[in-house]
Amino acid sequence: MQTKFDAVALADPHTRESEKILRTCVHCGFCTATCPTYLLLGDELDSPRGRIYLIKDMLEGGKPATADVVKHLDRCLSCLSCMTTCPSGVHYMHLIDHARLHIEKTYDRPFGDKLVRSVLALVLPHRGLFRLALQAARLGKPLRPLVARLPGVGARLAAMLDLAPLHLPAPLPPASTRASVDAAPRKRVALLTGCAQPVLNPGINAATMRVLDRFGVEVVLPKGEGCCGALVHHMGRETEALGFARRNVDIWTREIEAGGLDAILITASGCGTTIKDYGFMLREDAAYAEKAKRVSALAKDITEYLVGLDLKPQRATGQVVAYHSACSMQHGQKLGDLPKRLLKQAGFVVKDVPEGHICCGSAGTYNILQPEIAAQLRARKVANIERMAPQAIATGNIGCMTQIGLGTAIPILHTIELIDWATGGPRPAGMAGLADEPRLVAAE
Repeated sequence: MQTKFDAVALADPHTRESEKILRTCVHCGFCTATCPTYLLLGDELDSPRGRIYLIKDMLEGGKPATADVVKHLDRCLSCLSCMTTCPSGVHYMHLIDHARLHIEKTYDRPFGDKLVRSVLALVLPHRGLFRLALQAARLGKPLRPLVARLPGVGARLAAMLDLAPLHLPAPLPPASTRASVDAAPRKRVALLTGCAQPVLNPGINAATMRVLDRFGVEVVLPKGEGCCGALVHHMGRETEALGFARRNVDIWTREIEAGGLDAILITASGCGTTIKDYGFMLREDAAYAEKAKRVSALAKDITEYLVGLDLKPQRATGQVVAYHSACSMQHGQKLGDLPKRLLKQAGFVVKDVPEGHICCGSAGTYNILQPEIAAQLRARKVANIERMAPQAIATGNIGCMTQIGLGTAIPILHTIELIDWATGGPRPAGMAGLADEPRLVAAE
């Protein structure tokens, strides 16, 4: 794609990077076949290729974002399926991130839109506020019909109420662990505690620590670590996102220098995609560029780390599990079939979900900000999963667990919870209806 940026525009590092990305696009349109919004809406401007044209026109002319441009770019899930499909290597993720930053700087959103986004940016990255918000939402559920009718914000507030669980698990006190084996730890890792996940399902990180403990891995939970910044980053709020990133980089760097780290482990794949991008996000910051690059190099999804360990089931498994590969796992981190291989190694019968490359509609805050499209994608995903008639659903992202769980009675669990159970851990809370004894299934 030809571009016409002047020297002044190219002096900006964001624009300079976007210009390189735009030039790699050859208009082939392969991306349209795998884009969820194009699949549903059939509008070229709601495809990656169409959005690239909109972004090019906006950035090239240094124009403020218009309402029409914002509408189509806001509909992008950042699922990154287009990047997996693209034969030219267009780094759409960095391009759409820059476009959102430009929108945040140049577009005055309607009051309702601005209000909802500000509330999400304030509440979601902070565990205490998020827990209070979910408790309030539980009390507000009976008022949903009235809330849904509020002009400008009703549909989004109703989506928040729908996504809020009826009951919250008790918080687990964070504590670093030394391996319980009678030997010095073979490895030392930091585990991202996160923001939303420990509130919605603290059992995920607890299961992770139990599994690592069995392999003699020391797990540290550095004090002060928190939100990775992904939630605000995808809303174009760069200052806040980089603030979260710098804080985490500082904390993990201290751990690296104090006792060494073999890896920084992440159990929410959406967070993993962002942390692995810290080196790029902070590339222009002289004080953080090298530190961020080192942190990104150490970042691994928990399944990525476990693949090198010898998982041995301690109980009879064989249950039929449908594996939903989160977009951030398969498209963002390019981990492909790795989690499925681990589940099979742990003894489960793993079924592929039809249209597995299509997003479930969670996408961070997307299921709140674009509830109608998100609901259509959830219905499509659930229908495809239920066709497999699984006993459980496995995935590696808390957002997907919440989104899909709203549409099906099939228990949905984090991959590590199933691995923990198979290798000797307790039955996860979500497995109450999953039989211990495997059932017979037809060969695939």
